[in-house]
Amino acid sequence: MTIVTSLLTFPNIGWWMQVTGAQKVLFDKAEHFEKMTYRNRYRISGANNSILLTVPLVNGRNQHIHMQDVKIFNESRWQTQHWRTLVSVYKRTPYFDHYEEGLRPLFENQYTYLTDFNRATIDWACKQMKVNFEIQETDVYIKEYPTGIIDLRSVKKAVTDFPKYYQVFEERNGFVPDLSILDLLFSEGPGAGVKLIG
Repeated sequence: MTIVTSLLTFPNIGWWMQVTGAQKVLFDKAEHFEKMTYRNRYRISGANNSILLTVPLVNGRNQHIHMQDVKIFNESRWQTQHWRTLVSVYKRTPYFDHYEEGLRPLFENQYTYLTDFNRATIDWACKQMKVNFEIQETDVYIKEYPTGIIDLRSVKKAVTDFPKYYQVFEERNGFVPDLSILDLLFSEGPGAGVKLIG
């Protein structure tokens, strides 16, 4: 099975459920940036509700350029803010300490292009979950792919039937489905990949 998809920031669990069984994942770097999507943001669990962390962009979110040309606005110190939020929210989870050292460099190394940061987040998560699929990137936009290739670029529906797992604020907020893969990793650790396919 081949899947074509956008390059997302720490993709949500529903995305991972769909790509984990693929033989090949094709990242579309030539598509136009779409605001209000997970192309530059990711959702985590918070003490009072879910938190949406956004990667700021040069020229803001109202731009009509190819994803591969979208630049990150690094003057805002967003990485420091994201990292502090992750530590504050997840420090007490079972596996945060297990992943902290390997994850921190993503928030210390400066990335110019959004696609580079997003690809780094996906590569990091693949390595942690031992997920293996062939990865290709395309610089040419194709509106419609032939039958047999699953197109996830415009999928916005959250997965609601995902099996429950431990969430640090579940007693307060109830179970929140389809958060960033970080939530599952910090809660389930090496067992996260099994949850995706099981």
